[in-house]
Amino acid sequence: MESEATPLLARSTVNPAGHRRGDDDWLAAAWADPNTRVLVLEGGEPGSYGWKALMAKQSRALVTTGQTRELVLLDPHHAPAGERYLLGSDGERAYFAVRSHQDLEPNPVAEPASLREVGAVLNDHDTGLFTRAVALANWNASHGFCPRCGARTRIEKAGHVRVCEEEGTEQFPRMDPAVIMLVHRERDGQEECLLGNNPNWDAHRFSVLAGFVDAGESLEQAVIREVAEEAGVVVEDPRYLSSQPWPFPRSLMMGYTARAVGETERTDDEIAETRWFTRAELAEAVHSEEVVLPGRLSIARTLIEHWYGAELPGGW
Repeated sequence: MESEATPLLARSTVNPAGHRRGDDDWLAAAWADPNTRVLVLEGGEPGSYGWKALMAKQSRALVTTGQTRELVLLDPHHAPAGERYLLGSDGERAYFAVRSHQDLEPNPVAEPASLREVGAVLNDHDTGLFTRAVALANWNASHGFCPRCGARTRIEKAGHVRVCEEEGTEQFPRMDPAVIMLVHRERDGQEECLLGNNPNWDAHRFSVLAGFVDAGESLEQAVIREVAEEAGVVVEDPRYLSSQPWPFPRSLMMGYTARAVGETERTDDEIAETRWFTRAELAEAVHSEEVVLPGRLSIARTLIEHWYGAELPGGW
């Protein structure tokens, strides 16, 4: 049995409408259309989890209840001033984000929340909008100056390009590729997976291994190198499973499985402890809360449950 292998932040139902980003007439008409909807992000620090949007207020939803949260989307007339990004179109209406420099104020029907807080309980439509908005806000907020000459840049193409005001060079949104992998092996006739604890975490928190891709390195090479460095385990046969945007600030996580075939020298200290679990051992450890797994927003949880074959309780 295999569980669903689509990470939560990889969900989206809105067409990004890339061909409209440079169409100034269409953008102006879309902004003037009362059917257009705007996601307002409060000002946050680039790269932080702090970008927030307004959510329809209700009792705090838990993933296990099946409840969902909804974004509060405004019409353009009621949107505040700020940088404007085109998020896409569903054919009937356009969607924008505005990066406001004012903090969002809760009201009787809405309250601010971050993508990290509510991403797991948004529907596919709202998840896609919020994820893209945070990614664009992070990039634009941190690229106000040209990396070549240091001159100021201006926003173009509805937030998807920045242009150097001195040289005219264009900058496009950047993503940092990272691999995240579930390592498994067969031992004494049973399959096991390897999980690790970061020294900065609570001692009960365990997850899969992960790391950024080096310059000039393939994704598969990165999987093999990172597992060897962090856990002292030699792996073969890296197999791609799925990917997930992780806009904190701009990562793209590529999820893999890899088969352990031996041991090697461990060369870094990013992992405090590693443990092998059979499926039965993992279930027992999670149910007893001896082990706490990543939350459902992360592709790490997707990899673990895909290997396990079903959903597991809890998560941080």
